[in-house]
Amino acid sequence: MVKSMPGAAGTLADQYPDIWKAYAELGKAAAEAGPLTDRERRLVKLALAIGIGSEGAVHSHTRRAKAEGIAQEDLLHIAMLSIGPLGLPRAVAAKTWIEDI
Repeated sequence: MVKSMPGAAGTLADQYPDIWKAYAELGKAAAEAGPLTDRERRLVKLALAIGIGSEGAVHSHTRRAKAEGIAQEDLLHIAMLSIGPLGLPRAVAAKTWIEDI
């Protein structure tokens, strides 16, 4: 059971704990498969969430990043970096989603 995880992911984790456990283990294995630091992985995950346009994932990775001590200005920089490859509308949306948290 996952405590305090908001939204549909928390509901899924509560309803299907075995699936959630397998998913979490896959995430852990992927994280340990390369040389990136925890901070670098968090920023990449935020960038990927922005790239797919998932407000929930941006909220989640922003929440986690802040809990890990990553500064708001660093997170907003990721949104600004998305202007080139993703376009201004996606970057503006990402900025607002980051600022929601």
